[in-house]
Amino acid sequence: MTDAIITGVPPLPDTPVARRALALVRETESAATANHSIRSALFARLCADHRGAVPGREYDEELLFLACLLHDIGLTETGDRRQRFEVDGADTAAEFLTAQGLPAADVDAVWEAIALHTSPGIADRRGTLCALVHRGTAMDFGLGTDFVDDATGAAIHATYPRLSMATTITDEIVAQARRRPEKAPHYSIAAELLRERSTPPHTTWMETSAEAARWGN
Repeated sequence: MTDAIITGVPPLPDTPVARRALALVRETESAATANHSIRSALFARLCADHRGAVPGREYDEELLFLACLLHDIGLTETGDRRQRFEVDGADTAAEFLTAQGLPAADVDAVWEAIALHTSPGIADRRGTLCALVHRGTAMDFGLGTDFVDDATGAAIHATYPRLSMATTITDEIVAQARRRPEKAPHYSIAAELLRERSTPPHTTWMETSAEAARWGN
């Protein structure tokens, strides 16, 4: 896939580590999850601009891209270990970025943002990077998108189609939890999705919320 320049949206970082991370995501994640990860990065940048956050001073553009891009790497075969998918993803991303030569402090910042991306009320209190990753991923589910105009949203989705993203991600989380129950501790997102998927009508809140939100599933 060629990454097009989308009018009104900052371009994806074009650094060696960003290119390698993008290749990793496309090689290991499902198409729906990979597109969600890229869209989350684009929405996070739009959110940063909307908030007036200054790149290079309040956050690092490359780290924001890497954290958003790799936030669901725990749903891949490589990232499927024995912890919550958020933590497995943070560990997998940290190992990859360490191997790419990123400084330990940058790796730790990305680890924290990925580990907390599903934690409302916590991510927003852990600095700009964590807040933007959390907000970018939520925006791809249609939350907090009022400041994004219809043309920009349409252009993002034309370049990176949704492909029933909420259902795909739900299926991936549930499949991991069924194989390894320790990945779905009580009150975690994985545990809730597994419960809902196992109970009639077998449709989860994540799917119904996405369907009812601005972008759909």
